[in-house]
Amino acid sequence: MLSLADVLVAFWLLGCVDFVNIKCMKLTTNDYRVETSARHVHLSRADFVKLFGADAEMVVAKSLSVNGEFKSDKTVTIVGTKRNFERVAVLGPFRTQTQVEIAVTDSYTLGVKDVPVRMSGDLHGSAPVTLLGPAGTVNLPEGMIVAQRHLHINPRDMQKFGLINGQAVKITVGTARQATFHNVIVRESDVDFPTVHLDTDEANAVL
Repeated sequence: MLSLADVLVAFWLLGCVDFVNIKCMKLTTNDYRVETSARHVHLSRADFVKLFGADAEMVVAKSLSVNGEFKSDKTVTIVGTKRNFERVAVLGPFRTQTQVEIAVTDSYTLGVKDVPVRMSGDLHGSAPVTLLGPAGTVNLPEGMIVAQRHLHINPRDMQKFGLINGQAVKITVGTARQATFHNVIVRESDVDFPTVHLDTDEANAVL
């Protein structure tokens, strides 16, 4: 997990020339968060019932940085051909389609090939996945992705920093192993501060 005290983040527009009055914007630790997004699952209500039973409820265990989203008290097993991942967190609220997010290294461990890099919700033609819960199993023909790195930011801050939804920016993260990540997608979100989401492979690269 990246410590905010040890991380320097600079956000640029591609080319660094399109900001009004700002060539290269640096945010202080009061202005941003960098979060590591470990493997997790978003469930549709129908799949939740199959996995946990008709009487089960999704209970909030911890609120997340995007307002209204949370880590629930439920976990599932992601079934692979080489090994499984047990106790994988289920995030809420319910989605219209079940989505499983893993890192590239996770796909090697599972023995799953050709997991595409996608933005959340872009699941057409994504990798198949099997989930195991206490009440049953769900076999999905698509739904597993490696999440495209992204920046959650609210409309007020988007306007302040001259960003638009869906724009690709690049970020520089780290100290001793500083690295620049390209194609970080701006996502208009209900967050208090700009929040960068990296997966575990990306975060570990700059520790």
